[in-house]
Amino acid sequence: MTLGAEGDVDAGELVEEAGVVLAYCGVGLAMLLLGFVLIDLLTPGKLRDLIWVERNYNAAVLVATGFAAQGLIVVAAIYASSDDLVDGLVTTVVYSLIGLVVSAAAFLVVDLMIPGDVRHDLVHETPHPASWVLGVLRIVVSGIVALAII
Repeated sequence: MTLGAEGDVDAGELVEEAGVVLAYCGVGLAMLLLGFVLIDLLTPGKLRDLIWVERNYNAAVLVATGFAAQGLIVVAAIYASSDDLVDGLVTTVVYSLIGLVVSAAAFLVVDLMIPGDVRHDLVHETPHPASWVLGVLRIVVSGIVALAII
């Protein structure tokens, strides 16, 4: 069966391609959620409560920039993935995990290099410039990983 105004879209191919898109979306969302869990482990308190209950600005900046950072890597990994669906999904997961590890390492190195305890500063109730500094750092590091993937 063909679809489209001129009958140029094969329904079977459309369903197959939709399945591929859904598979990559599933992997991408799983990697974003894993990134959230990783940041939750690296910071004191529960990020869910800090953001949605306590309305903590610093935690929101950290999570939002983390999603942007991890999203760059997932997009690059999908772009560079194999035409074979299974191989493409596996490489997307592997590259995404590398990005998470590198991002977490950069976060911990900065925490060791600066005075005070940045992890506690990032969940403090008043806005702290460190949340933006670390957030942008994570985006840049993820950009480097993404470019290396492509």
